[in-house]
Amino acid sequence: MGTPETSREPCPDRILDDIGGAFGMGAVGGSAFHFLKGVYNSPIGSRVSGGVQAVRMNAPRVGGSFAVWGGLFSAFDCTMVYARQKEDPWNSIFAGAATGGFLSMRQGLGASARSALFGGALLALIEGAGIALNKILSAPQEAPIMVEEPGPGFPMGLPGQSVPESSESGSSWLGGWFSGGKNAESKDNGGSKVQILESFDAPPVPNFEYK
Repeated sequence: MGTPETSREPCPDRILDDIGGAFGMGAVGGSAFHFLKGVYNSPIGSRVSGGVQAVRMNAPRVGGSFAVWGGLFSAFDCTMVYARQKEDPWNSIFAGAATGGFLSMRQGLGASARSALFGGALLALIEGAGIALNKILSAPQEAPIMVEEPGPGFPMGLPGQSVPESSESGSSWLGGWFSGGKNAESKDNGGSKVQILESFDAPPVPNFEYK
């Protein structure tokens, strides 16, 4: 749990960023929820207008509540970053507990403690799930080692190692053309046959001297 959060804004700008994101999340989610609820509770013939009216009445309130929670959470988070001089998931857990307890202070000390415990546990689950997901996605995948087996027509050997081949047919063909069908001289050298063709006599060099 020591990975810093590099994808978020710096601390002073983080508060405004989280307020705007939380307000948008609450407004969109609250609009969908209250529109369906208004359509369901409205009489036949005015369901759409009832849903729209429910959105206009409740969506800003839900968005504002989310914005307040997001702003307080970011403020406590920045406070923890300043106090501990480092960024890690523990800051978010402490900020979630402080936000839950602060918002429930009017209901008494017991309710505030329960809300703080619930907020800290919720943020701990969220941070733990995020860390586990990052580890799974960033785990290096070992590529399997592919070993190519030689086919039925290829001899065993290291890559790039040449295998001596018999050149009896080539030597007999060359011998038939150049040396009148003489066989090539072969000798054994370490288990491999080396073919040596007989050299033929070159024609005499003409003399152009004037006598």
